[in-house]
Amino acid sequence: MRVLYGKGEAKRDLRRGAAREDAAARNSVSATLKRIREEGDAALRELTERFDGVDLTDNLVPEEAFARAERSVPPELKSAIARSAQRVRAFHEKQPAGGFLEQIDGSLLGQLVRPLARVACYVPGGSAPLFSTLLMTAVPAQVAGVKEVVVATPPRKDGNVAPEILVAASLLGITKVYRMGGAQAVAALAYGTQTIPKVDKIVGPGNRFVVLAKQLVYGEVGVEALPGPTETLVLADAFADVQHVAADLLAQAEHVGAQPVLVTPSRELLEEVEKELEQQLKTLSTRESAQESVEMRGFAVLVENLAEGLEVANAYAPEHLCLLVKDPWALVPHVEHAGGIFLGEYSMEALGDYAAGPSHVMPTGGTARFSSALNVRDFQKVIPLVNLGQKTLQDIGPYAAKMARAEGLEAHARAIESRLSPIEMKD
Repeated sequence: MRVLYGKGEAKRDLRRGAAREDAAARNSVSATLKRIREEGDAALRELTERFDGVDLTDNLVPEEAFARAERSVPPELKSAIARSAQRVRAFHEKQPAGGFLEQIDGSLLGQLVRPLARVACYVPGGSAPLFSTLLMTAVPAQVAGVKEVVVATPPRKDGNVAPEILVAASLLGITKVYRMGGAQAVAALAYGTQTIPKVDKIVGPGNRFVVLAKQLVYGEVGVEALPGPTETLVLADAFADVQHVAADLLAQAEHVGAQPVLVTPSRELLEEVEKELEQQLKTLSTRESAQESVEMRGFAVLVENLAEGLEVANAYAPEHLCLLVKDPWALVPHVEHAGGIFLGEYSMEALGDYAAGPSHVMPTGGTARFSSALNVRDFQKVIPLVNLGQKTLQDIGPYAAKMARAEGLEAHARAIESRLSPIEMKD
């Protein structure tokens, strides 16, 4: 890990390793989107064979595959998936999701909240099936009242989908799982094909091709965010357990492209963590990716005190902010930007990835400055409702007409004045 000293150096250099857009990748994704939009299923079949190595005549997972998955997944794992889904659902059911109506002087103003009709959850397949992502995206959508949730996930070489993903889908009552991944899956969901109806929104993380595709189809459909490589900032003081600090950094470092960051006012802790990272890496089965993350993108920042450490954290706006300090609650009021906050040694972010309750789909790349973790509201529309009475019209109409004329919109002013009494218009 590279060591930085003080908040100035940290603010300048922490994101120096941020991924730059690859022009070749963008051109490739644009070409893929164009082909799917113009050719539909034929292009999807060809691209799936090219990128995933399997020729599929039907992208929809057949019904019998769900039954096979149920038989192949160990009962204890199925129970773990069910318990996780229960906690995620319970957390999101606590989020206020309704609108309001307010009546004043014969007028009524309000907000109607309506769920989206059809949403797609993209579940990465890659080297490991991230079935937890299905829970973390589909459950908030269901709580929001989405009428239909479908899943897209890359097929394996044998044409099947990982049984854990199908078990999770069955548990949630999802019957439509499409065997397709990458930019071609995003295009099929955004534009629709002969056999795949288009959706209203696509959510979930993916590789750079998936993220670029989501960026390019935005406007045709909604997207919740453009999730990049994961990142964790651990703010630790001298009271932190060195083993816990190192374990939390490596828990995210094992993701490809991850950025682990340690911020501490304790030079002794920093030096001990560096040694502990080396020891834990020796026995880690994902050592290659974790070590690459630590060495290529990892940082340790030595600050004067925890207040300065929080300044660094707020400037970085991490996806995950882990507070391994003696009194984490004292810092919470000063946190301005973070995808999620994990307080104390028993609230490790790795647990949040599976069973704490909030969705693990959180803003990356500094976007926590203006966006939030996936939640119920991501799957709803807010529709203002206006029903004004005559008294309110007579009260606000004259100055609204004045504002309209000041903006050069005469027809707006006349539309208002056509409902006003002559006296009000004269004033």
